[in-house]
Amino acid sequence: MIRRPLIATILACSGLGVAACGGTAGQAVAGGATTGQVAASAPAAPQSRTAAAGTGKISERATTAPTGPVGKPLAGKVIVVDPGHNGGNFKRPEIINKPVNVLTKRKPCDTTGTETNSGYTEAAFTWDVSTRLAKLLRAEGATVKLTRDGNSGVGPCITERAAIGNKAKADAVISIHGDGAPASGHGFHIIMPKKINGPVDPVVNDSRRLGIAVRNAFRSGTGQSYSTYIGKNALDFRNDLGGLNLSNVPKIFIEVGNMRNAGDAAKMKNPQFRQKAAAALAKGITTYVS
Repeated sequence: MIRRPLIATILACSGLGVAACGGTAGQAVAGGATTGQVAASAPAAPQSRTAAAGTGKISERATTAPTGPVGKPLAGKVIVVDPGHNGGNFKRPEIINKPVNVLTKRKPCDTTGTETNSGYTEAAFTWDVSTRLAKLLRAEGATVKLTRDGNSGVGPCITERAAIGNKAKADAVISIHGDGAPASGHGFHIIMPKKINGPVDPVVNDSRRLGIAVRNAFRSGTGQSYSTYIGKNALDFRNDLGGLNLSNVPKIFIEVGNMRNAGDAAKMKNPQFRQKAAAALAKGITTYVS
């Protein structure tokens, strides 16, 4: 995802490279306002409360096997939804620029994300879609964890985002983003991990299955075209993203669209499209975990 300079600081895309959640390295943009609220969840397993890295906030994590409403398709399943970036990141460059180890390299803790030309931020978009998705998954019986609890905070770092999914022993993790590629490109794509002789290796194949299930459901459910500028048939494989490299449970990223493209931006700013996107993602996840 392409970034622009922010308050005399150029923020590198944490865990994300060229054309993925900020594209060109070394560019960044400001975060935005809160756009949604987390829906009430179904009864979940006992949880521990741990401070998220760099934020001072508390993350809830499952500590025992979850149980869900009997007879629902996602009963007993744990899904972690990771809304990319955070609306307050732009205020704390000293935190989000701090390098962390993603095994194949060192990258910043997090980044501000991109935005549309009219100023609708990626952080606001991902929070809105993620809370819609969480509500749908909970209605189907899943225990759902989000990696952040609002859109006005900072972080957590990409290392902590991966740790949340691992700690929850999630059946699937999805990290939601909007891209910031050149304006001529449009469409969505799924990012999946490669083997790196690290913790992600045992789940690379399962992550690929998750990615394909989500890709198919998203294309069918939203009508959004495959990316015209990266990947093949909307599938891209990476070994430089901390959120994937450090995950020992099946995990993917989705770049829902290119926020710098006028057509994609118009869709992403539309609440009806965001609801449709959430429903399609829920269907893809359900297909995989079922």
